Amino acid sequence: MTTIPFVTLNNGVRMPQLGLGVWQVSGPDVVGAIHAALNAGYRLIDTAAAYGNEESVGEAIRTSGKQREEIFVTTKLWNSDQGYDNTLRAFEASLKRLGLNYVDLYLIHWPVPKLDKYVETWEALEDIYASGRAKAIGVSNFNIEHLDNLLLRAKVVPAVNQVELHPRLQQRELREYCTDKQIQIESWSPIGGNGDKLGVLNDDTIVDIADKHHKTPAQIILRWHIQNGLVAIPKSVHADRIRENAAIFDFELDNDDIAKISALNVSERRGPDPVTMDFR
Repeated sequence: MTTIPFVTLNNGVRMPQLGLGVWQVSGPDVVGAIHAALNAGYRLIDTAAAYGNEESVGEAIRTSGKQREEIFVTTKLWNSDQGYDNTLRAFEASLKRLGLNYVDLYLIHWPVPKLDKYVETWEALEDIYASGRAKAIGVSNFNIEHLDNLLLRAKVVPAVNQVELHPRLQQRELREYCTDKQIQIESWSPIGGNGDKLGVLNDDTIVDIADKHHKTPAQIILRWHIQNGLVAIPKSVHADRIRENAAIFDFELDNDDIAKISALNVSERRGPDPVTMDFR
């Protein structure tokens, strides 16, 4: 079992630096993947209302043999539920589906600037946080302009900003901004996403570094996230891949490796653009 390190969020909450994402995973596959991950040493599970699998995540936690306090659970508010009252109702519904009394991290899934409700929504998250039913609150897919606008009225600085981030989309300006504001960056699609549409895993540079360290390309990329102080949540339903993704704490990338991976950035997304993502 791998021992995964923690990062400390701006409110003192400790968050595992590597977790399991369960987007596009359902039913028994969710339960099996989470059990495999927990057995491999993972303690962070990332879901969302929009994933339609909160019930299965809750079942996996209850049947895992692990104490609830050992597991860091993240879920997210969907776009159509934004607004103060809607957010409170949606949060209660997520807790009910999960079968939990609290979550460790609750995020606004997208800013949806056309809807223009994320500041009002954040006020509801602040009240949820004050109640203790979310140990930390944050945002997802927020650009600098969205964070600037939010922070003008926020009483609580977001603890986390979960964004698409991988060697093809390194988000350096956003990372610097969040570091300055003490907002932890969490990487979704950390190795390039389903099917590796951006060709990250097959990039010659990544393959060469993997050969050098006798590791897989995915392990090299995940190690890059870790050494950059990021939290990463790769998705898999395969127990062997889940274990492989966690086997990244017995080596380090050197400065030359880091420089070569840094040169791969082309600011290319595989997911939606936060500026244009609509509210449906």
